[in-house]
Amino acid sequence: MTSEISTYQRLQNDLREIIESSPKGTKLPSEPQLAEELGVSRATLREAMRTFESQGLLRRRQGLGTFVVRPAQVIESGLEVLESIESLARKIGLDVKMGSLTISHTRANEKQAEKLNLSVGAPVIEIHRVILADQSPAAYLIDVLPEHVIDLKVLEDQFTGSVLDLILKTEKPALSVSKTEISAIHAYPEVAKALDIQRGDTLLLLTGLLFDNQGHPIDFSYSYFLPGYFRLHIIRKIGSIDL
Repeated sequence: MTSEISTYQRLQNDLREIIESSPKGTKLPSEPQLAEELGVSRATLREAMRTFESQGLLRRRQGLGTFVVRPAQVIESGLEVLESIESLARKIGLDVKMGSLTISHTRANEKQAEKLNLSVGAPVIEIHRVILADQSPAAYLIDVLPEHVIDLKVLEDQFTGSVLDLILKTEKPALSVSKTEISAIHAYPEVAKALDIQRGDTLLLLTGLLFDNQGHPIDFSYSYFLPGYFRLHIIRKIGSIDL
């Protein structure tokens, strides 16, 4: 067991040295070649590489190989206040912009209808887009809104990537709170394709429900974040202890 642990630790150190000495965008040797060079099995190498992928230092690209990405800056935020990626990026001078965008008029499925307090089949607007940081995909965002919530002309003319920022800018409707669930998931095909990663890669998912000041749900969203670009935390008060 000690030998296995030391071999794995050595592998981690060797991989970290390779990553730190390689310019961003460098393509690593193929898995068989790299495993042979480092004297480990492909399975052990793959497991070690997952650690660096979760840290945002490596990215596998379907059919192309594994590349050093190493984000120049990390967006860090507490979860107590809802802010857009764009707003957080501006605070640290990180260049983010919207990549691919799809706006579609569709009908609410059962889950969307339940979350938004609509009838199944009610008209909704779905907004899918990729957010780029330093020209690379960093997040994939999906928002579903009842059709009456947002003016289509405003959406077409003024949307830059954040539904939250657009609603705050137009001040319609007035907002109150957002409820958010946090989970780690494995990327399914649509998300993997959008973020240019492998299926099954680990992502941070925030599932949100935004309410107006009348308590009506107006936006049901999925935010998929690539590890390495985001560091989220929450400040918690110390509770009392009953003895």
